[in-house]
Amino acid sequence: MSTLVDTPTLTRAEWTAAAAAHAERADALTADHRARASRAEKHPVEDFLFTYYSYKPAVLRRWHPGPGVVLADAPERAGWRWYLSHGDGVEVDAARFGVERGSLYRGVVNLLRATRDRPAQFGCFGLHEWAMAYRADEVRHAVPLRLGRDGTDAVVETHDLKCTHFDAFRFFTPDAVPRNRRLLSRDGQAEHEQPGCLHAGMDVYKWAVKLGPLVPGTLLLDAFALARDIRTLDMEASPYDLTVWGYRPVAIETADGKAEYVTRQRALSERGQLLRRAVIDAVTGIGDTPGGADFLPSRTVL
Repeated sequence: MSTLVDTPTLTRAEWTAAAAAHAERADALTADHRARASRAEKHPVEDFLFTYYSYKPAVLRRWHPGPGVVLADAPERAGWRWYLSHGDGVEVDAARFGVERGSLYRGVVNLLRATRDRPAQFGCFGLHEWAMAYRADEVRHAVPLRLGRDGTDAVVETHDLKCTHFDAFRFFTPDAVPRNRRLLSRDGQAEHEQPGCLHAGMDVYKWAVKLGPLVPGTLLLDAFALARDIRTLDMEASPYDLTVWGYRPVAIETADGKAEYVTRQRALSERGQLLRRAVIDAVTGIGDTPGGADFLPSRTVL
């Protein structure tokens, strides 16, 4: 049978236990959403991650060890996409992923690196959600505005909009767009994305999913948990009244609200930075490789 040099190997008992524990954690994270879906009910905060990103709970249940780990006695995974067989063992085929998804890989890793290396900014106060409702005939969420229409518009008009995240900016109302400190574009995303942004932190989950089997299961679920916590603050600081859903507003139009927002934003940003570094290390090797987003080298087979 073929053997791998200096390659960590998990026995069948070890990797099946890890996969089962992963599935159990994933099920716990998605239990409420799945229960609501079975009743055709929707939640304005907790269901967002499944609608905005369009990833089903099943995506979270599938465990991968990440590159460079052999799963012994794993014939059922021999046919999985981007897995490579070695006798009765398998490992993630990072080289093949690079051939088939090279452009996506480079784009994601370069964006993660650019965001990681840029200083965090903490002066936006979550006003992107307010800008999405500014002077709008209809709002994005079917819940009432906490300050009403005029009060919501007044908050936007008395604050400096500093959004740096294109996928939030693109939902600004036409009247809010010119109020932002800079006009953002998809092509310039890597130039402006910064680690203090809530949505940039939430997107670590999206990038982890897109990198598929290159991202170890623990990192994927940690990224989802972070995204869920970010979404909570995102909506608590929004113009919407979610008290009937059990959410206490973070009144960013006040000094105390701004202080609370920044304190929580900093903590979430720190978690996001830890995850960015972990994902980058997992998919490029331990530490950065010089010259850009390189793939892990193929393992030597004897």
